[in-house]
Amino acid sequence: MFVDRVISGMRPTGALHLGHYHGVLKNWVKLQHEFECLFFVADWHALTTHYDTPDIIEKNTWDMAIDWLAAGVDPSQATIFIQSRVPQHAELHLLLSMITPLGWLERVPTYKDQQEKLTDKDLSTYGFLGYPLLQSADILIYRANRVPVGEDQVPHIEFTREIARRFNHVYGREPGFEQKAEAAIKKLGAKRARLYREHRTRYLEQGDAQALEGARELLDKAQNLALGDRERLFGYVEGGGKVILTEPQALLTAASKMPGTDGQKMSKSYDNMIGLREEPDVITKKIRTMPTDPARVKRTDPGEPEKCPVWQLHLVYSDEPLKKWVQEGCRSAGIGCLECKQPVIDAVLAELKPMRERAERYQEDPTLVRSIIADGGEKAQKLAEETMRDVREVMGLRYT
Repeated sequence: MFVDRVISGMRPTGALHLGHYHGVLKNWVKLQHEFECLFFVADWHALTTHYDTPDIIEKNTWDMAIDWLAAGVDPSQATIFIQSRVPQHAELHLLLSMITPLGWLERVPTYKDQQEKLTDKDLSTYGFLGYPLLQSADILIYRANRVPVGEDQVPHIEFTREIARRFNHVYGREPGFEQKAEAAIKKLGAKRARLYREHRTRYLEQGDAQALEGARELLDKAQNLALGDRERLFGYVEGGGKVILTEPQALLTAASKMPGTDGQKMSKSYDNMIGLREEPDVITKKIRTMPTDPARVKRTDPGEPEKCPVWQLHLVYSDEPLKKWVQEGCRSAGIGCLECKQPVIDAVLAELKPMRERAERYQEDPTLVRSIIADGGEKAQKLAEETMRDVREVMGLRYT
């Protein structure tokens, strides 16, 4: 069934930093008020590259979950869970592997890229080769149609679309499909049946995307249809077979412009991060000791903001009047570097204060986090099992 649903996950890397907030979490908080959202800790994915250090995964998982909640991800608005607590992910991954050509996995751009970057690890494993397929299973198991990603992750979504398309092609052609679809149309009632046929004709003959959307909306509102008939008509309108797995769309998100304390991209590996739960005095010290324009050796030396890492933080946190003050003050030596840094310090501390306060509640009572994750896992399992029932049936694995 066509559902406006968002799915997204993160590997458990431990406590998160401002780069994660501005690059991912801020967007999640917005999306949870617009769509049905599922957010999961991708602990199995962590094992694809860190299989030899499993001891850190559990701690990192709980630390990351706390940061999500602290950042404003709301369990009453979104479903939050741990990937490995929903074993249907692994089952679908296994079954999809039966129809996935090896060449499809080998051509995923990040496969060779990660092998070249992580030269200290032996990545000649099936788990690493197959992780894009596990990603696809993570999405397809919930029939999610929107996946928030950056541009570099779009190939993964296209790969997932190809997998769904191949699965539907192989298993969606049930015996007597067209006759069953035509019988299902009649169940819509005369008016809706006529509209459905009009939408289908416009889409098949003219490729009219609005007609396809109109047919989907019509089917969503047809409450009297059985799930099997609904899925047949979703596939029939596109000229294909029964739609079992939904092809997702990439929901492009803006790249995070959050620089680290050295001006490079904020990252743990660069040791230039500002953690979401760091103490105010630690954050203040990190920003106060940030490098600035090398030309400003003395207080009276003029500088150029574009050559200063602190200016990049002003681009994130400062309004236009404040940026103008920085530009003029730096170039004329009218302000010192510490003066320039103070508004950034104030803005970062103000942004992180409510997060730190929300986090305290979960740090003091870890059972709260575990309860949220358990509830989310139950909800996710119910959705996942609905998909797996259909998958098992079309693959001849539903023994009754």
